[in-house]
Amino acid sequence: IGGQGEHPSRSFWGFPRYVFSWHCPGGPGLSCPFLIDTSGAYFRRDGFAGNYLGGMSPAEVSPRGPLRSFAPLFLIRLCQFILLQEEEPDPSDLSVDHSYFQEQIWPRLARRVPAFESLRVQGSWAGYYDYNTFDQNGVLGPHPRLENLFLAAGFSGHGLQHSPAAGRAVAELVIKGRYETLDLRRLGWDRLVAGEPLQEHGV
Repeated sequence: IGGQGEHPSRSFWGFPRYVFSWHCPGGPGLSCPFLIDTSGAYFRRDGFAGNYLGGMSPAEVSPRGPLRSFAPLFLIRLCQFILLQEEEPDPSDLSVDHSYFQEQIWPRLARRVPAFESLRVQGSWAGYYDYNTFDQNGVLGPHPRLENLFLAAGFSGHGLQHSPAAGRAVAELVIKGRYETLDLRRLGWDRLVAGEPLQEHGV
């Protein structure tokens, strides 16, 4: 069960994402915050001595957008690529594509921070970005059709922040059969079945 009668596989997707580390002695100093550029490129300092971590956030797929009401996600991505020339990593391969940094991320970083024109990449890794295309928020709790299946998925980049509370909530459901510490029923499957997104405009 997914949003408005969809199958779960159409609501939850794993988008591959790369994280790169680089060195740039002339880059932003210790007062530099975690920065997300309007282009989707992001970075933060990694300790001292001019080291940084960064990558690119996925483009948003609106649950109420003009394509979302009738098109599968892969068609939306195809349209984004054709119309916007948006490059996405190949989801079938978690090997780091270093040309993706050279062609997509580095130019965006250098436009935002001119000192990054001279950066030197030091390392990289890849992983899947757990994405809920319905409303970009996590789904917690028992599956409405599959007995004994409890889900905690689709956090869409918020997972590290939400994982302590989500883990405790699911543990309470499994052991006690109910939420005790926090009532997280709003994050349950019901909103997907009813087609009612839980919008979070602060992220």
